[in-house]
Amino acid sequence: MMPSIVKILRVIADPNRLRILLLLKTEELSVAELQEILVMGQSTISTHLSQLKQAGLVEDRRTGKNNLYSLTTDLEGGKPLDEILSRAQSEIPEAGHDQAELRCVIHKRQDKMRSFFDSVAGRLGRDYVPGQSWKSVAEALLRLMSPMNIADLGAGDGTFALLLAQGAKKVIAVDTSARMIEVGRDLALRNVISNVDFRLGDMEEVPIAAAEVDVVFFSQSLHHALHPDRALKEAFRILAPGGRIVVLDLLKHRFEEARELYADEWLGFSEAEVENMLEKSGFTTVQTSVVYKDPDAPQFRTLLGIASKPA
Repeated sequence: MMPSIVKILRVIADPNRLRILLLLKTEELSVAELQEILVMGQSTISTHLSQLKQAGLVEDRRTGKNNLYSLTTDLEGGKPLDEILSRAQSEIPEAGHDQAELRCVIHKRQDKMRSFFDSVAGRLGRDYVPGQSWKSVAEALLRLMSPMNIADLGAGDGTFALLLAQGAKKVIAVDTSARMIEVGRDLALRNVISNVDFRLGDMEEVPIAAAEVDVVFFSQSLHHALHPDRALKEAFRILAPGGRIVVLDLLKHRFEEARELYADEWLGFSEAEVENMLEKSGFTTVQTSVVYKDPDAPQFRTLLGIASKPA
């Protein structure tokens, strides 16, 4: 029996349930995928889905270990609901962001290669193998790179910059902390590394000339920027045509304590947010992926974003 119109109207009056309906109108999704897109807890998502299902607006089907949810097929009053959802698309502020996140989720499903890498991620370092480490792999890959001018923005104590220096023509390491710059310079001196130039400055006003570098790195630093979009526009400015940007940061999370513990300005970023910021800054061939999940609580995940400045 079709639920009463009063019940349907009461259910869809909630903005978050409307967000779910807008997503399910485009693609059938699991609870986990809805969690990832909406950044809500599992119990909250499940409660919303249960109410939508009771109202006859949503149905589910079992596939493997998951239930996939979609709009009810042959829904009575389907056309009026379509009209409501069309209006909601423009009136709900989060709707555009949700659709961008949805595209990332669908991309993950389609990317078979990513599934392969996910299956092997974390094996290196889990078991002891003499002589095998992430550092040795990183150094081997760095030495395969052609010598370039590299900017490390938000460089901290310069550890990453010194690693990059082994395969670079020059590394410009920028940080806002005078103490960090001092420590970095001392490390370079003690390790007889002369091709790292430490500069005091802000990611949003980088003390580097336009088109001076070939590669820009943000290694777990972008979430410290007051205005991440401005930092990325600065990266675009200092890159030579054809240069590339690499962003390693935290995937969006809810560990609020990070603001106090690590002076984090932002609780990570979603793939869609990074893609959007890079594209708005002028970058092309943008690629993002989640490349690591910390096994220890709060299980931070590492997001990788790579893009190019048009030649």
